[in-house]
Amino acid sequence: MLSASLLVLIGAFAGGLVSGLTGFGTGMVALPIWLLGLTPALASPLVVICSIVGQFQTLPAIWHAIDFRRCLPFIVGGLIGVPFGAYLLPYISIEAFRIAMGVLLVLHSGFSLAGRNSFRVRGGGRIADAIVGLGGGVLGGLAGLSGPLPTIWSALRGWGKDERRSVLQAYGTAILCFAIVAQFATGILTAELWKLVLVALPGTILGSWIGHRLYNRLDNAKFEKAVMIVLFVSGVAMIAGGVFGKAMG
Repeated sequence: MLSASLLVLIGAFAGGLVSGLTGFGTGMVALPIWLLGLTPALASPLVVICSIVGQFQTLPAIWHAIDFRRCLPFIVGGLIGVPFGAYLLPYISIEAFRIAMGVLLVLHSGFSLAGRNSFRVRGGGRIADAIVGLGGGVLGGLAGLSGPLPTIWSALRGWGKDERRSVLQAYGTAILCFAIVAQFATGILTAELWKLVLVALPGTILGSWIGHRLYNRLDNAKFEKAVMIVLFVSGVAMIAGGVFGKAMG
């Protein structure tokens, strides 16, 4: 059995690598690894802190592509949605929710990887973008899954890799900063957590650096494929985690 410190370091590297490559996904990759040795009360804020570190590490490199007029509807919708998701938390089965979200991710990414999802959304404008941001915020407050909906939506919009990454990174950074302030206010950022942060930081920083170097080597088609692979694997992990949680419950 791996020690908790080694699990933290492995999860941090894997999450940082995916975040550096795609602009999202730290929690979807790192959390299943961390939960093998940590309690959710420690793993959840660790995801937020490492995600923020990874986002700020690569943000300067994508800053030139960030169009705040494009990003703002997502961010405003997301910030409104997070408290609603947190409010719904006691009333919804998280295991069933994760299974449903996992099925959605597997179906969408599976069809895309098979070359059978060429559908594009041209209409709706900023109102549609804000609704997607709101939905992502609700899912983030409910289960820490703010990224999948904007990721799928940006693919349906047909944006290039820099456009997609800039939206996902600006949106994710705003939601994460809001989350860390909320977690600080609730007092869950304990001394034990900060010890784990010190263990995780080298893995996050190295993984993000390598991931972003890989990102620079990808064209639009390869970036699209990388994102869909991340979504597919994350969807499978969510389904497995939800089924296991139901069985244990």
